[in-house]
Amino acid sequence: MQSYSTRLFLLAPATVWFAAMLVLPLIVVFVFSFGERAAAGGYVPALTLAQYANLPARFTAFKNTMTLAPLGTLAALIVAYPLAYFLAVRASPKWRTILLVMVIVPFWTSILIRTYAWIFILGGRGIPNLLDMIGIEGVRLINTPLAVLVGIIYGYLPLMVFPIYVSLEKLDKRLLEASADLGARPWRSFLQVTLPLSLPGMATGCMLVFILLMGEFLIPAMLGGGKVFFVGNALVDLFLQSRNWAYGSAVATTLVVVMLVTVTLYMRLMSRGANQRDDVGIF
Repeated sequence: MQSYSTRLFLLAPATVWFAAMLVLPLIVVFVFSFGERAAAGGYVPALTLAQYANLPARFTAFKNTMTLAPLGTLAALIVAYPLAYFLAVRASPKWRTILLVMVIVPFWTSILIRTYAWIFILGGRGIPNLLDMIGIEGVRLINTPLAVLVGIIYGYLPLMVFPIYVSLEKLDKRLLEASADLGARPWRSFLQVTLPLSLPGMATGCMLVFILLMGEFLIPAMLGGGKVFFVGNALVDLFLQSRNWAYGSAVATTLVVVMLVTVTLYMRLMSRGANQRDDVGIF
């Protein structure tokens, strides 16, 4: 067994890196949140809760984030699961690698360029124009919550697909055969065997997508056209445009607290669900 000093030595580099790159910036933001805006912008040391008292002014940004982030995560899950299932269970080994590469390919291009493509697709010369040709007029897609949701699904789909794929790819096919031998129909085998065993991948994918969506600003800015604001957009405005670092820090701190509470509750729920499944078994 490794001694305590050896373990401490091995953990020290990661601990220092974690503290310097994550904990320290969060402490700085937290301290700034109690300050005030300087006359020319920036930060002036103070000890006031005025920035937190002004948080309701950004209620719309928080509301949009807390609405579209969970919806986007759920929509990405609904789209990603059948794709991951097909890749892991139905696709032949010959085509599986090619299809996996096709899922990764969008990441080879900047998210900025890919989002610009969706501006054209959802804009007046894209899908609405095609709908006009078949007699469906007046459809507006760009600069709407729907456009932002579509961009979220497209941008974050691979992050949802791969964790689910890994869970399904490890699935022991003999369990499905045993389920069929016991008289279970395919849909029942899916609900009682495949779905429960893929829950860890679903949980990981949802966690990845949700956390990143809480800080998203590019997709709402481009596909929302300034009409669908996330907290990330509010932070960009506060820090770079109005240069109100104290207020921006209060908004950022509140967002971090909301994320911590949400993720903690989510992890407890998933842990409780896993314990219940272990108690009752798969079948």
